[in-house]
Parts: sequence; structure tokens; C-alpha cells
Amino acid sequence: MEDILTMSQKELKRLHIIRKAIDKRIKQREAAEVLELSQRQIRRLVKRVREESDKGIIHRLRGAKSHRAIAETIKSKALALCRGIYAGFNPTFASEKLFERNKVKISRETLRQWFIAEGILYEKRKARPHRRWRPRKAHCGEMVQMDGSHHDWFEGRREFCVLMGYIDDASSRVYAHFYEYEGTMPAMSSFKLYALKYGLPQSVYLDRHSTYKGSKKPTIEDELLNRESLSQFGKALEELGVHLIHAQSAPAKGRVERLFKTFQDRLIKEMRLRSLKSIAEGNEFLSHYLPIFNKRFNVAPLEDEDLHRPLPKGIELDKILSVKTPHALRNDFTVAHEGKLYQVEDNIRAKEVTVEERINGSLLITYKGRALRYKQITIRPKKAEQEPKSLKTADRKESYIIPQDHPWKRFRLPGSYPIKAKEEMLTGVL
Repeated sequence: MEDILTMSQKELKRLHIIRKAIDKRIKQREAAEVLELSQRQIRRLVKRVREESDKGIIHRLRGAKSHRAIAETIKSKALALCRGIYAGFNPTFASEKLFERNKVKISRETLRQWFIAEGILYEKRKARPHRRWRPRKAHCGEMVQMDGSHHDWFEGRREFCVLMGYIDDASSRVYAHFYEYEGTMPAMSSFKLYALKYGLPQSVYLDRHSTYKGSKKPTIEDELLNRESLSQFGKALEELGVHLIHAQSAPAKGRVERLFKTFQDRLIKEMRLRSLKSIAEGNEFLSHYLPIFNKRFNVAPLEDEDLHRPLPKGIELDKILSVKTPHALRNDFTVAHEGKLYQVEDNIRAKEVTVEERINGSLLITYKGRALRYKQITIRPKKAEQEPKSLKTADRKESYIIPQDHPWKRFRLPGSYPIKAKEEMLTGVL
């Protein structure tokens, strides 16, 4: 029994034309024009079909192993690594690491096909919802997107922490730093590091987190300027001349959100390969990793001019980027702050002073911009504890019983009868 031939549509078309040429219904020159082949190739096909019948039209290399086929030893090694240290890596990232660390060059599509055949699972990104496209800013430094991501960055090797991330809207240049939590101090610290490295951006695009947007009622000054109340971070950036733009939703600042998705895939695995387990080690690694990352994923801005402003000479970033809290100065020149009591040693005539918490952990008490001398009062007198009052019945006051001859009981309105007369009248009626 002859084997069943499976031909493609292209081969069936060729066979149909070649049969017509064999039967002399068309000339070989015409067949060459229809099939877009040379007349020499047509003569070869005619000869093969006459000798081998219909199967002569099939290419001789069908089913043969490609000369570029990957050896089984290399395939086994690659799959073993993808099941081991590269477990969970998607085909694209696994292909990069195999070439970078193991000198095994395999395309991402080949890896994807192997993953499907071998049943190797990896996290796939969800389909993104449709959103209206917003063009990038033209200049570098025109707008920087900023956010913090609370995540298990060290995969259980330490507790959850926050990665403060910055991405330039025009060039996608990235800056990031690890912190214990997302708050005012980490925001100020990370912005200081960004400003020292690149300069002051024209604007910062961030969400409506309480760290970045004030939650208190607007002051009179805010109402006169027709603006919302500012947080401590917002006031600091306003003093530096940086415009704050608050996003109405998370997808609006999509570039920094996508950056965190990329970092949660790539950065986590890079730190896993190096067994990093502390914030200090993570920040040290970022100083080497980010230049490589930026070199690969940066895009060229539309305009060459960089709008980052250099820091003015003599500016005190630590003073500006600090948490300033006004407090009343008591008559004994003491100030209460965060459950602690401080004695001001300078003799000033003021009803209110400002407590400044700096990024480096220091604390200053200032009045009209001048730092005051102070010391913390560590020993404070405690109030004597009073014994609780007894709840015994003997200690309670007896209820007051109004006597029958009390004046208000004898009182009656004009025309009314005394109480005793009323009782006699009612008795007579009954």
C-alpha cells in the first residue's frame, strides 16, 4: 500500500502546472512564467514527476534535520537551567540570562516552544486594557514620574520593603532606591539623591497618596492662591520650584507602573542570582544595575536640550527637604513633640516655634529660620496615682425623700382645691 502524500497548496499548484506541461497542453516556457521559476528548474521538475510520479514534486529535504538545529546536549542543558536557577523566568528573560551567564545562545521563540512542549510554567503578563495614547514630553527633565512600590523584593530573604522609583517621561531614564517604608522621609531622601545626580526636574508626576498630597483643609494662603493643601513633600518641592502634578488614577502614570512590573520580573531575579538579602546590598547592586538597564531600555528624546536645573549654589537641600511642624512655646520655654519634651535654652519672645526633622535623623528647633539651642528633658515627674473610689453601698449617698409638708406640695393655684379636699370629693363620688 502506497504512503499517503501530504502536499502544501504551493506544491499542489506546481504539480497541476507541471502535469499540463507534461501533457503538452502548455509550453514549459509558459509554465516557468506562471510558477515564477527558471526553465531549467521546470525541466528538472518535469523529469522528476515522470520518474517518481506525484511525489517527485516534493522537495528532497522535507523531513531532514536542519543544519542549524540545536544539539540535544545544549537543549538538555538549557532546559535544566530553566527548571533550576531560572525557574519562573519568561522566555525572553531566560534567553538573555542563558547567553549572559552560561554562553548558550537560544532565541526566545525557540525557548517558548520548548517551554510549551516540556510543560514549563512561567508568569505571563495580563492583557493591558485599552487606553488613549499620550505622547511623551519632548525634553529630558520636563516631567519625571515618581512612585513607590511595596513588594517582596527579596523573596522572603528579608521583610517587605519599598522601592522608590523615578522615570523620565521623555527618555525613560530610571532611578531607584530601596527604603523600609513609603513615607515623607523616604520620598524626600530619594528626591535628594535624584536631584544630586541629575538636577531639579521641571515637574513631578505622582499619585494622590497622603505623602504627596495634603489631606488637611486648605489654609487661608492656599485659598487665596486657589490651590489644594500641600503635604510636607509638596511644600518642599514648591520651595525648590518643582511643579507637582497629581494623577487621577494609577494607569495615568503608566510608565512608572510598567517600570515596577518590569523590576518585579527582572530585578527580583537578578538579586536572586546574587543572593542579596538586605536593603544596603540592594542599593549597592542598583548603583551598578541601573546604568546597564538605562543603556539598554532608554529612548532618545525628541529634543536634545536637557531641562534639568542644576542645584543653586549655597542651597541647603537638607533644610528644605525636612518635615517642619509648628509647636507652641510654653511659658517655661518647653516644646512638646512626638511624646517628648524639649527645653529651649535661648531667651526669645515667641509663642510658636518650628521643629524640623532632617533626612539624616537630626532634629532642629527654629524660630524665623534661626536654629535655637535646646536639650531634651528625659526625667519628668509622674502624677501620683489616686486610689479608685469605693463602689460599696455604704459609701453611696442615700436618695433624698421629699417630706409631705414641703412648701411646693402645699402650693396650689388660685381656684384649685387642696389635695385633701380633692381626695374627699373623689371618695364621696365613688
